[in-house]
Amino acid sequence: MSAPKLMDERTGRYLPLLHPEEREFWAGTKRREIRLQCCAACDKAWYPIGPTCPFCLSDRYAWKRMSGRGTVSNVVIFHKGWTPYLAARVPYAVVQVALEEGPRLTTNMLGIAPEAVKIGMPVEADFEDLTEEVTLVQFRPRSA
Repeated sequence: MSAPKLMDERTGRYLPLLHPEEREFWAGTKRREIRLQCCAACDKAWYPIGPTCPFCLSDRYAWKRMSGRGTVSNVVIFHKGWTPYLAARVPYAVVQVALEEGPRLTTNMLGIAPEAVKIGMPVEADFEDLTEEVTLVQFRPRSA
C-alpha cells in the first residue's frame, strides 16, 4: 500500500487526506455537488463527517445533496503565505460559509478581492479540480 499523496507536484498545493468514510463527499465534489450526511432521525445535515449525528446521536443517516448556497459567516485575510503556492497569492481570504442547510464549511473565495469579502455576503459553491481524485469546494459571490 502506497503512502497518501500530500502535495500536488504541478501546483505545489497541499492535498487533503482522503479517508474512506469521506468517499461520498469527495465523489460528490467531482460531480460538482456538495453531499453531506443527513440524519434519518432528526433530518439535520452535519459537517465534519462522522459516524453519528452530532444533534441526536443517531447512527442512521443518508448522504444528501446540499443546495451549494450560503452566506459568509467568518472571514480571515492572510498576508503571509505559509507555502510557496500561498506566498504567490497574498493577500488571500479564508472564509467560513454557513450553508442554507446549516453546516459550515471553511474554504476560499473565488472571483472577488479579499478585502471585498464581507460577513453576511451571499455565496454559491464553485469547484476546483486539483487532481484526478481531488476536487475542492470553493465559493464565489452569488449571482443575482
